[in-house]
Amino acid sequence: MKSYRKVLTFQTKNRRELINITPKIRECLRESGIKEGLLLCNPMHITSSVFINDDEAGLHRDFEIFLEKLAPEKPYDQYYHNGFEDNADAHLKRTIMGREVVVAITEGELDFGTWEQIFYGEFDGKRPKRVLVKIIGQ
Repeated sequence: MKSYRKVLTFQTKNRRELINITPKIRECLRESGIKEGLLLCNPMHITSSVFINDDEAGLHRDFEIFLEKLAPEKPYDQYYHNGFEDNADAHLKRTIMGREVVVAITEGELDFGTWEQIFYGEFDGKRPKRVLVKIIGQ
């Protein structure tokens, strides 16, 4: 069995962004040379998420509205966590969107369903953040 590990870095211009990272993940898969196995992808920060969904602008706007209703950024003083920071909402949004994805690798390809893409969700951005890609198989 082979193992591959790579850390990707993203820096968003905005506090919250959704980035389709599927092309970068496919590049990692090609680099790995693994044809059959599993791919794990997760952020290395507790205020960001990696998830699978459709790459559709209206849906992305719906995510923003939904998350902001559940965990609004402001007022900052509504959160106990915000004594020294102002990112409690980002922690909550990450919990809702999930931590990681695992994707089957079949015949050297991501074994996706129709329309599935991998996204990096940033909820407390404007600085470099890391995403781990780990692939195991043969």
